[in-house]
Formats: sequence, C-alpha cells, structure tokens
Amino acid sequence: MYKRTLEPILVSLAKQYPVLTITGPRQSGKTTLCREAFPRKAYVNLENPDTRRLATEDPRGFLANIPDGAILDEIQRAPQLASYLQEVVDGERRNGLFILTGSQQFEVMTRISQSLAGRTAVLKLLPLSLEELPRELKTGSIDRLMLAGLYPRLHKEKLEPARFYGDYMETCIERDLRQLVAVKDLNVFERFVRLCAGRVGGLLNLHSLGNDAGVSHTTARAWITLLQAGYIIFLLEPHHASVRKRLVKTPKLYFYDTGLACGLLGLENEKQLARDPLRGGLFENFVVAEALKHRLHRGQRSQLAFYRDNVGNEVDLLYGHGRDALPIEIKAGATVASDYFKGLFHFAKVFPENHGAALVYAGKQEYLHQGVRIVGVHGLHKLLESRQAESEG
Repeated sequence: MYKRTLEPILVSLAKQYPVLTITGPRQSGKTTLCREAFPRKAYVNLENPDTRRLATEDPRGFLANIPDGAILDEIQRAPQLASYLQEVVDGERRNGLFILTGSQQFEVMTRISQSLAGRTAVLKLLPLSLEELPRELKTGSIDRLMLAGLYPRLHKEKLEPARFYGDYMETCIERDLRQLVAVKDLNVFERFVRLCAGRVGGLLNLHSLGNDAGVSHTTARAWITLLQAGYIIFLLEPHHASVRKRLVKTPKLYFYDTGLACGLLGLENEKQLARDPLRGGLFENFVVAEALKHRLHRGQRSQLAFYRDNVGNEVDLLYGHGRDALPIEIKAGATVASDYFKGLFHFAKVFPENHGAALVYAGKQEYLHQGVRIVGVHGLHKLLESRQAESEG
C-alpha cells in the first residue's frame, strides 16, 4: 500500500459533503485509496454485471440496501444512479454518505454536475507521484522511471512494463473508450494513439495528426477529446495575456503517464529510451505530469500553463496563476548549459511583476544561478511546496 497525498484531503472533505467523487485513470489506485480511507464503508463494484443490473433496473431498491452509504466503484457504469443518489442525500442530510469513483472524467462529470451539483466534492487521483514513491523505487535512474511509469499495481506486483501497458491498451483504452464513442476501426484508432505518443511535449496540430492517421480533422478532434475523457492524455493550455497579442494559442499534448507513452512508442529498455529522439519530450512530459499531480493530489485545480510567443521564445511550464506563477524550464540533460536560461530570462523581461524562476533537469546538483533555482527531478515537489508556501504567506 502506497501512502497517497490525497487521502487526508479525502477524509477532511467527507466531513463537509454528503458525496465525494474521485475520478482518474484506471489502475491509478482510486479503489485502494477509498477503501483505505473509509474502511467501514460498504464497497460496491459496478463493474460486476449482476450488481450493475440491480442498480440499473431498480435504483431505489438498490440504494435502500445500503442505508449507511457506500463506496460505489466505477459510477459511470450505472450513470443514471446519480439522479437517485440526489434523492437519498437530500433526505438523509448526512455528510460522507457516498464515495463515488469513475475512470471517465467527462461522462462522470456530466452526470454528477447535473444531479449532484452542490452536494459533492470532486477530486482527481493520478498514478503515483515521485513524492509518494517508497525510497527503494526512487534510487533508480530517471529513464527507468519514465519507462516504467508510475501506476501503483505495476510497481507493487513488479510487472513487466511492456506487458502491463499492452494489456492496458486492450482493456482500458479499446474497451472503455469504445463505450463513449463508436470507434469502427480499432487499428486506425490505435495508430492515432501511437501518433499522439510521438508528439508528447509538442503543440497539438489536429490537421497533421489526422492526416498522418488517415482520418479527418473532425475525427482527430473527437478522438483527442475521447483520450482526454479516458485520462490517457491531457492538454496544457498556453499562457494568455490580453496585452500580448503575439502569444501562441495552441495547447501542448502530454500523457498522464510516460510509461504508457513509452509503451506505445515501442520502447522496451533504458538504452532504447536514451537513444530515442523523443527522450527530451518524454522527460518534459514526466516533469509536467508531476507538477499536475502536485496540485491535483492536494485537492487543487490544475493552474498550469506554458509560455510561447510567435518568434520561438518559450518557457515549458508556468506553475500557478497570475503574478504568483513560477516559470519553470525543463531540460533532459544532466549538465546545465548556458542556453537553458534563454526562455526564463526573456520571460522575466516581458513579465517583470513575476518573481523567481526554476530549471528542472536530469542532473542531481541543486543550486542557485542568476536568480534561477536549479533542481533535479526528485527536488521538484519540494520546490513547488516552497513556492506555494511563499504565495500563501
């Protein structure tokens, strides 16, 4: 069992809301977390066909059998149940009554927002973060972590990443996502997902992606939305400033877990990854995903962006909002080079009201250089924690 950062947030919010909703990728540890946080709660798995049939055919009778509430796992499998939950929680007026989990964020959120608005807190659980890893798993190389990814079961059971992600593709992507949208040709869809993996850290170009996959621009857009819904990819939006009209408006594409991206790219060992031209993009993806976990696992909104203008000046990640945003440059090299600071120094000139900057790289030394805090990957969460304390103080 891995100690999850989200657990105390979950327990605290259960005292304030009648329903909690936790969404996240399959295998990210939602069920384990909920059962650990609420050991006295009844557990109901809606993946079970018999259980799902009861919940679907007689929702009132189904809920009457769990008068003290329950953990309802994979709520999207019985989406109409949310409407009947509203009746129960309004009648009971008890906090912490139901804990809902779901692996499809748009589908789950649509039902929840319609039926349980104001009655539920919504949280997201992603795969393990670096700060949640036990010490023995942190000692390996960063390439090994990028290749294996951070799904809890993979590390707990010591599974082979190539096999794990192959199964993940079949059971979690092809089966689950086809429930949301009819994908007629799975081979074309799989090629599309692999092409997405080849574009990690790059600007999303739907026309290029669609052409390479052999599908229309409209289909490419629909499939990107589908992959977002299934917690496979996320889009990092560009920084917007109304007085700066030369900023790009296209988001960047990332995977929630680099292990899955590496699996889709056919990378099976560290030597292959070290030689691959996409290593820089995968390293950037790894760091951005860690920053996202840092916020989501504390019950906070994303508030992440990147900066890029139309002449190529760029900062990989802006952590936070407005003047409190911390510009972070991400470099896959283990040695700091002078050109690593170009984007950060440009950003400081354009936005002098922002203070501080950071560079995350693949090395281990941590120090300050011309006002820029330089940290290795394992120092990222400590950096973000201190930045957040400064913003709140």
